[in-house]
Amino acid sequence: MKHRCAILTISDRGARGERKDLSGPVLKAALEEHGGFVVVGEELVSDDPDGISKALVGWCDRGDIALVLTIGGTGFSPRDLAPEATAAVIERPAPGFAEAMRHESLKITPHAMISRAVSGIRGSTLIINFPGSPKAARECFEVVAPALPHALDKLAGDPSDCGR
Repeated sequence: MKHRCAILTISDRGARGERKDLSGPVLKAALEEHGGFVVVGEELVSDDPDGISKALVGWCDRGDIALVLTIGGTGFSPRDLAPEATAAVIERPAPGFAEAMRHESLKITPHAMISRAVSGIRGSTLIINFPGSPKAARECFEVVAPALPHALDKLAGDPSDCGR
């Protein structure tokens, strides 16, 4: 059974049609290549916390989407508000995903320190913030991908042990 996923790209310029979304397709391809995932929703919104939160709540509260990946809006720019919008809608934090991405990204660039990405759970949906660059989004996906199937199975109520 494939986990149903959605991708939310957050970009003022993208929402205005001034920039083509390159990161969304990169993450969609990564999910599909990894196997076990099917992308059932894609949206591009501006760096507006209310719009971000509304999109996240809409997908999470449907009850049939296991994973939402956001792209962009995680840095220090004044309009980078994806972490705040995500934190406003999650019910339980799941910081290990964002921590692991920062840890591994620091091996590539010191700029990983300015990532404010968060991850957490709303209902039965895991939300993870990703960086906006296609290269960084792909690299970060590869960091978390091995843990996603087990995490999503657990979130869906799988009672089996972790097998460690």
